[in-house]
Amino acid sequence: MSRKKFHVSKGDQVEVVSGNHSGQKGKVLQVIANREQVLVEGVRMIKKHLRKSQDNPQGSIAQREGPIHVSNVRLVEKAAKAGSKE
Repeated sequence: MSRKKFHVSKGDQVEVVSGNHSGQKGKVLQVIANREQVLVEGVRMIKKHLRKSQDNPQGSIAQREGPIHVSNVRLVEKAAKAGSKE
């Protein structure tokens, strides 16, 4: 089983270089490796309809980030690793 390696990882600062959201910057929240997509903070906000539940008795519409293909983002700043001495 081989792992896919990408030029960005969780916590990196990236800029969207193509598509409807080009020019926007944000932090990578999640890398979805099997679909080759990333979630970028504050970019491609979509509306998710939530059904009624005990936590949400009225139901609601929540906004969250939608995925962007990894080829459409450019690395601006690498996240500092927790184990580094620098």
